[in-house]
Amino acid sequence: MQIYLPIAELPVDVLLVIGMSLAVGFVSGLFGIGGGFLMTPLLIFIGVPTAVAVASEAPQIAASAFTGALAYWRRRAIDLKLAGVLLGGGVVGTGLGVWFFNAMRAAGQLEVVIAVSYVVLLGAIGGIMLTESLKALLKTKPAAPARRVGGRSLIDRLPLKLRFKQSMIYVSAIPLVGLGVFVGFVGAVLGIGGGFLLVPVLVYVFRVPTAVVVGTSLAQILITMLAATVLHATVNASVDVVLAILLMLGGSIGAQFGVRAGQKLRGEQLRLLLALLLLAVGARFLVELVAQPAEPFSVSTTGRPK
Repeated sequence: MQIYLPIAELPVDVLLVIGMSLAVGFVSGLFGIGGGFLMTPLLIFIGVPTAVAVASEAPQIAASAFTGALAYWRRRAIDLKLAGVLLGGGVVGTGLGVWFFNAMRAAGQLEVVIAVSYVVLLGAIGGIMLTESLKALLKTKPAAPARRVGGRSLIDRLPLKLRFKQSMIYVSAIPLVGLGVFVGFVGAVLGIGGGFLLVPVLVYVFRVPTAVVVGTSLAQILITMLAATVLHATVNASVDVVLAILLMLGGSIGAQFGVRAGQKLRGEQLRLLLALLLLAVGARFLVELVAQPAEPFSVSTTGRPK
């Protein structure tokens, strides 16, 4: 069944879009990420303009994050204090990201910037997570307790330290706010929740327990993506409401099943699966960048000369 998207200006198959959003929602709840790193590329691949795909994905990410965060809230697996500090930078980063999005769109370089960013970010983070998770899974001896942030690290020497009891860390608020700014910026530009950036940094750099990271990540994603939705709708007028509703419908349902599945997997297993997903999507964009187009050259007329 086809439905016309007024802002994207093209018809799409309703069942296809809902099916994709169900699958991405499941991934969102499973890993504690917004799922935009999957949904935005899928929309682009089926013909939705890049600007519309990025902007219309923001409300779907928010909807999936809401249902996932609600489930983790019931399990008391969200560090509200940590989420609040991250949000302090996340909202600022989102505003900067929308401004940069507009600048690249006006310059005609938005598609290239997004494709290159996906390849670099997903490839780098996916590779690091893959290496670490495989080492953890292949260990035969019990792993030594992870070192908390502190001691001789540069982060430990920064001022404005806060204690996060649920996450069991004592760290400066400065790098956390900076992390929030970066994640908010990237999320607004690429149409992603930023969870695939936030989760590994909190786990590997700040040593936050995986169970707490997932719920806290979803809470942060919820607010930043709501802000991105409002900014993209008011500044760019590129949020396709029809597309957003279809995405939210499937994403909200799929996230609930993802949360349940995620509770049954070990932290190393979750990180390995996420790493493979990141690398797969990054590879797909790399193919698009290096593949020769079907028509390398084209000729068209722009009007009669005066």
